[in-house]
Amino acid sequence: MNRRQCISLLGGAASWPLAARAQQGERVRRIGVLMNTAADEPESQARLAAFMQGLQELGWAVGRNLRIDYRWSPGDLGRLRKDAAELVGLHPDVILAGVGPTTFVLQQVTRTIPIVMAQAIDPVGNGYIDSLAQPGGNTTGFTQFEYSLAGKWMELLKEVAPGTRRVGVLREPGGAAIAAAIGQWTMIQAVAQSFGAELKLINLQEANEIERGVTAFARSPNGGLIVVVSAASLTHRELIITLAARHRLPTVYPYRVFASHGGLITYGPDIASQYRHAAGYVDRIFKGENPASLPVQAPTKYELVINLKTAKAIGIDMPATLLASADEVID
Repeated sequence: MNRRQCISLLGGAASWPLAARAQQGERVRRIGVLMNTAADEPESQARLAAFMQGLQELGWAVGRNLRIDYRWSPGDLGRLRKDAAELVGLHPDVILAGVGPTTFVLQQVTRTIPIVMAQAIDPVGNGYIDSLAQPGGNTTGFTQFEYSLAGKWMELLKEVAPGTRRVGVLREPGGAAIAAAIGQWTMIQAVAQSFGAELKLINLQEANEIERGVTAFARSPNGGLIVVVSAASLTHRELIITLAARHRLPTVYPYRVFASHGGLITYGPDIASQYRHAAGYVDRIFKGENPASLPVQAPTKYELVINLKTAKAIGIDMPATLLASADEVID
């Protein structure tokens, strides 16, 4: 799906009032969408376009039987709380929760309106649900990954750059994101110890702080980077990729979009498909199913994407076995 299609799908929500009033007799359902990224973030637009596509395939159309209210709160927990309260105040039938602390803040506001998580991280450990099989309460949906995936990032970094002795881990500090950051850090740390690699935290906060942190890290030799899952990593995607290239640092990323924008290598689930599947859960809740009984599902496939052009530019000779196992090689 290209960007024009994404914008077209999302933009259709703006015209709902007149069209909805024109359709008499059909009940209009209401969805609230809470995102922890900027509204103009292309990756977030693509994810929500996949969600809209899933709804359309199930017979839901904005302006006919559906209304959608969006709230965007990039990296601002205070604003996220305010937006969560606003969405709940609109009395939607279902709320779609994006990445980061969206589920956390929504549950602080409502324990009755169904919440569908599109890409939750450790929902049991974070206390969002009772169990994956029987979530209980008002929340269900889809997880992004298990923490063990973070260990795989460390293994990939050593495979593409065996000489790596120092690893900078870029993570979002503080707030509701810290639990996920700690879980990923713990798994990276366990694998790093087996390789004898030294870890260094680099916080994803303001752009100038990220640049200072990566630049300082790059002054010593034998370094590489791992970017963990967070809303901040998407927000600062272009800067991180630019810094990694400038300092010739082999870097492993969590989302395919990083490789398509020049990142060296990514390993993770197809997040857009999570949003498409989330539409199916919204449809089931509309039709009367209880979120407490809808099992929270994990991704069934992880994708390995390699940017060979970037590898050549920073002097990385990609192992033939890794190239052969990649789902996509960008040349």
